[in-house]
Amino acid sequence: MPRLEPFAGLRYDCSRLDLDSVIAPPYDVVDEQERSRLAARHRANAVHLELPQPDRRRGLDRYQHASALLADWEQSGTLARDAHPALYPYRMTTPDGRATDGVIGALSLDPADTTDVLPHEQTLPKPMSDRLDLLRATRANLSPIWGLSLTAGLTGRFVVSAPPAMAATDDEGVLHELWVLDDPAAVAAVSEGIATSPVVVADGHHRYETAVRYREEVVGIGGGGSGASSIMALVVELSDDQLAVGTFHRALSRLPEGLDLVEAFSSRFDVTRAGPADERTLAALAEAAALALVMPSGAWLLTPRDGTAEAAGSALDASMVALPLAELPAHELEFLPDWHQVGPALGSQRAQAVVLLRPVTVAQIAAWARERRRMPPKTTYFHPKPRTGMVFRTLDIPADAR
Repeated sequence: MPRLEPFAGLRYDCSRLDLDSVIAPPYDVVDEQERSRLAARHRANAVHLELPQPDRRRGLDRYQHASALLADWEQSGTLARDAHPALYPYRMTTPDGRATDGVIGALSLDPADTTDVLPHEQTLPKPMSDRLDLLRATRANLSPIWGLSLTAGLTGRFVVSAPPAMAATDDEGVLHELWVLDDPAAVAAVSEGIATSPVVVADGHHRYETAVRYREEVVGIGGGGSGASSIMALVVELSDDQLAVGTFHRALSRLPEGLDLVEAFSSRFDVTRAGPADERTLAALAEAAALALVMPSGAWLLTPRDGTAEAAGSALDASMVALPLAELPAHELEFLPDWHQVGPALGSQRAQAVVLLRPVTVAQIAAWARERRRMPPKTTYFHPKPRTGMVFRTLDIPADAR
């Protein structure tokens, strides 16, 4: 069964700094330009830990530098450790008022506890060494993975009415609020609720796999009882009230000149012209959540032919679209989480075509989880994203904070 436990978090001292200036998006959505901007915003911005750079003056490589910064910030009081282990209720509220409530804790990686911690998607190959080297050096979980709990009514066990302990607004206008829940009875109620149903890893598969590998390393040298046996996780109830599920659209490039994509997709779909590839058409397709092929020459609706879902192994758009994509000549594939990126990608010739996919539903995610099936890679895009810097979890736990 999944086991979520409290931990003594390390948090910014908001009496010393503005929390808005030190939080950062998840590391894997930060490009070099964004990293530079965040790093310049504040000397203690969390991006200095998540995407560190070498400190040549002190002779430290990037990972050693991140470890030194974490220690320096705690010693200087920039970061302060909570006196008691706690769970951390966390709310993200978008500018339109939609709220996602979750709770951050330490999710056990012990094999006995991971039977019902389920992967959500197949993952694309990605180097693990960077995150593993960072974990080895800092011995800390710097950002939470995102898990979805199938326990109905879980949210009611941790939502509190008191003012938050910390609050910050990100560059997209999303309000991030964090509470500290350290009452033993309340902590037990949350942990018991999570233990009753599987937890699906929605975001952070590579960090989860990295943490499992690191735990195996630590156990191998006799450290099985350390903090390496858990990973910091934000757990959210799998319900329509709590989740905004988007999708990744498929952008195609480096296709051979003269290739007829309409004909290529006609092998699996009925293709119907929808109009020009302008902003108005794209907005209409996005609002209708349409499955469509978009090229500079126009946009076409895609309707699966009889037998396409069966051949793909599922009726998910990501599965069905993979069939004609696999039949194309060699090409490059990029994933776009926002339809607003389609026009610029086509206009700049970064993409020759984009396939718009329809988002999956919460019910589909739950059904696949209960069947213990993994969705295809890049099927879902959960938004908003939890911010790095709301709370850190170190693996070397001080004796007085256990």
